[in-house]
Amino acid sequence: MTTSYLSPIQTAGPAPARAAENGQGAGQGAGQATNQAAGLVAAILRRRGLFAAVFASVMAVAILLLMAAPTQYLAVGSVIVAEPEPGSNNPNASVAWIQKLGDPADIESQMLVIRSPRIMRLVASGDVVEKVVAECRQSARGGLLAGLMPQRDDGCDRLRGNADLVVDTLQRRFVVTGAGRSRVINIAYRSPNAETAQALTNALITTFLDDQRGVLANSREAATEWLWKEVRQLDASLRADEAKIQAFRRSKGLMSGANAPITSERLSTITQQLAAAETAKADAAARLAEINADQARGSIDAPAVLASRTIGDLKQQMNVVAAQIANTGTVLGPNHPTLQAMRTELAGLKLRVEREVASIGAGLKKTYDASSALAKSLRQQMEGARTDAAAAMENESVAAGMVRNAEIKRGQYADLYKRANELETERRILVGSTRLVSLADVPAAPVTPKPPLYLGAGFVLAAALAAAAALLRDRADRSVRTSTQVAAVAHAPVFAQLPHLRAAGGTARLGRIGAAGADLPLAAALRDARADPLMQQVLRNLGARLMLAGTDGRSRAILLTSGAPGEGKSFTTLALAQLNAGSGRRVLVIEGDLRRPVFEAALDLPAGPGLAGILRGEALPREAVIATATQNLDAIPAGTPTTDSTELLMGARMTELLVWARKYDLVLIDSPPAAILMDAQILARQVDGVLCCTRWGRSQVSAISATVAGLREAGGDVFGLAITMVRPDDHPFYDTGHEPARRYLGAA
Repeated sequence: MTTSYLSPIQTAGPAPARAAENGQGAGQGAGQATNQAAGLVAAILRRRGLFAAVFASVMAVAILLLMAAPTQYLAVGSVIVAEPEPGSNNPNASVAWIQKLGDPADIESQMLVIRSPRIMRLVASGDVVEKVVAECRQSARGGLLAGLMPQRDDGCDRLRGNADLVVDTLQRRFVVTGAGRSRVINIAYRSPNAETAQALTNALITTFLDDQRGVLANSREAATEWLWKEVRQLDASLRADEAKIQAFRRSKGLMSGANAPITSERLSTITQQLAAAETAKADAAARLAEINADQARGSIDAPAVLASRTIGDLKQQMNVVAAQIANTGTVLGPNHPTLQAMRTELAGLKLRVEREVASIGAGLKKTYDASSALAKSLRQQMEGARTDAAAAMENESVAAGMVRNAEIKRGQYADLYKRANELETERRILVGSTRLVSLADVPAAPVTPKPPLYLGAGFVLAAALAAAAALLRDRADRSVRTSTQVAAVAHAPVFAQLPHLRAAGGTARLGRIGAAGADLPLAAALRDARADPLMQQVLRNLGARLMLAGTDGRSRAILLTSGAPGEGKSFTTLALAQLNAGSGRRVLVIEGDLRRPVFEAALDLPAGPGLAGILRGEALPREAVIATATQNLDAIPAGTPTTDSTELLMGARMTELLVWARKYDLVLIDSPPAAILMDAQILARQVDGVLCCTRWGRSQVSAISATVAGLREAGGDVFGLAITMVRPDDHPFYDTGHEPARRYLGAA
């Protein structure tokens, strides 16, 4: 038979189906990180007293440090390093200077110069020493707890006569840093006095800038003198070179035209005229050849002839006369006088055409002859021009070389003149490569101490140390915390985890259950248990597990014990008995703890012989049985307390009592703690099984292991364990796995 009686606070139970186990394994893997975090939180909550103590201690130390810390002000000014030289924002700036712009090494070197002892000695002059002495005394008396500390200003007067000591003090208090990756250098001074911090910061900035100006002024003055000397020499050399160039041009006759030398322009003109003459000659020859060829054929169709207006008019008249002759010859006949006159007119027109063609040919002949003569003359002129141009080119090359040398000197002159003017300007304004960005202002608020920073850091440190202390203390705690832990060391399943009882208003009742002198009496605990649904569900599951335990499934006589007092065995015995009796079973509870009986007070029973009277033979079992207020529940209390409980329980009457008690459906026996007396071991071998109770957060795991081992060695059959007084608020953070408990279900 498979049961499913587990409540939310129980861990032991029957194995679920295979699919559910696979799903649970996946869910456990996904929520492992959440469970670990929840476990840490729960551990801290359990050790909240230690957490609070450590947290308060660390915060108190932080507050004391805040009160003891002296007030410090920080004044900050800035300079910028390696800016471009004045007037050198052009491609002609020096290569070395351009490479230096923004160089981290250059900025680092400037920072070293600022912190150098030489600059510090320049600063430590005038009233600076008095300011340092006053600052030393104020530091010695600084802090909110200065009244509790001895005065430390005895050595401040030594600063007046010791320059090295002043320099050392300034170097320790000055802070020179770069502003990120920029070329800006921040200069700051830390002092307990705001005005002193501002004054010394500005003194260092001013001294550093003045020192740079003085160094740069000397070097620029020497450089400027040398440059002006070079400028004057170049000016004289340029004047002499220009005079030589003009004299050479005059001596060689090198005159310049509009676009080139005269000889070159003349040669170009002759070449162009020759080309035009050759073109006219060729054109005239071609036209003349056309006319001659046309005359040889007896036609007048040459283009040169047709181009003449006179020829065109004559040909038109000839065409008109020829048409008239054709028309008249048909009408009048071939020998008519009119026809003869027309033929005579046509012959005259042809003669005029021939004369005009001859005139055109003669004109073309003259043009050809003139072009030939002009071309011949131009060729002769071109030869002379070429000779003159070659000579002029040689002279121009010489003159161009002289001009190039002069231009080079003129460029050098311009560069030197410009650089000399720039150096002269820089020398006069005395500005170095380091410029002032801003002087320091009087700091409005101290840089240290900062209460938010101190308290914030103290809070974080206090929380971390307190959490570490709580976790270490919890890790060192070997008390019962989880069912898996108990089941693993006891090699027995955990049948139930009984919750810590809460009062009707929801407030937890602290204290032990069922122990003498407990804050919560056993009777009140039983009353609250009956009103607690969760407790009733857990007890119901526990009863079912006990009835199913054993080899034959017939558990009748069960012993409830614990390793030490105050672990809830008496409460569990009576609460379980009342629950089973309420379900209709006939239940008998026997108080086996003969030394510290509690049943009579808890159940409000009258006095009787009890178990001690039965074991001594003073009463029969039926005479010692007392009916309780709960229906179907009978009880045999311990009776008068006795110290010979072990001897009485070892007698035969105890065995006879258990045989007699078999008429009940369930017999529950409350025994003394197994770690104190042997009574539990004696009873364990006479009952069907044993339920071992252990208290959450109090019982030690090693004690549970020893108790279970002792019961088994005595011959008892330990069915399982019950963890009592588990706090519901803490339990979910601890008991997340059930595997070690399941391992022992089959054996049970």
